[in-house]
Amino acid sequence: MDESSAGRTRRRPDVTDVELVGGTEKVRLHLVEHDPAWAQAYARHETRVRTALGGVARSVEHIGSTSVPGLAAKPIVDVLVTVPDITAEEDYLDALVAAGYQLRVREPGHRLVRTPERDVFIHVLEPDDPAADDYLLLRDHLRRDADDRALYESTKRELVSRDWPSMNHYADAKTEVIEAIKARARAVRDGSA
Repeated sequence: MDESSAGRTRRRPDVTDVELVGGTEKVRLHLVEHDPAWAQAYARHETRVRTALGGVARSVEHIGSTSVPGLAAKPIVDVLVTVPDITAEEDYLDALVAAGYQLRVREPGHRLVRTPERDVFIHVLEPDDPAADDYLLLRDHLRRDADDRALYESTKRELVSRDWPSMNHYADAKTEVIEAIKARARAVRDGSA
């Protein structure tokens, strides 16, 4: 059995490569003003996920730009679900597929399922994965900090105007700004700002 970084026993080794189910997809990206209906959509999917997974879902959280009031976003609701063992796909993946989601990404430490309409993306991670903390750190900071929220929105507006081969390329282009915002958020959280 494989050991995770937290010393927990995993059922099997995790995948080592990135698998994009269905291959690379070219998408036309656009931003829209914040829509309060996104919170309602999240609530419906939270219920759907919790019903499908029961106690396997350690947490279910609304993340990403649609979770930040006042922030323009791509009209895609992002959801974070944490499960005890990412390698034990039989504990969560079949149930999410049966609930109507489609597997899109399988990569080390992360699985992504989405709706067929591609308007809800569900990111599955383990509770102690630093990426899970980062999603919540960024969300909470953007909810509180108007300057960083404005910076993030202006960055997204500039980037979305470009032609990208895939959504992953667009996401990668935001990395530098996101990392700077997260560094400020950590400083605030840790009391060093």
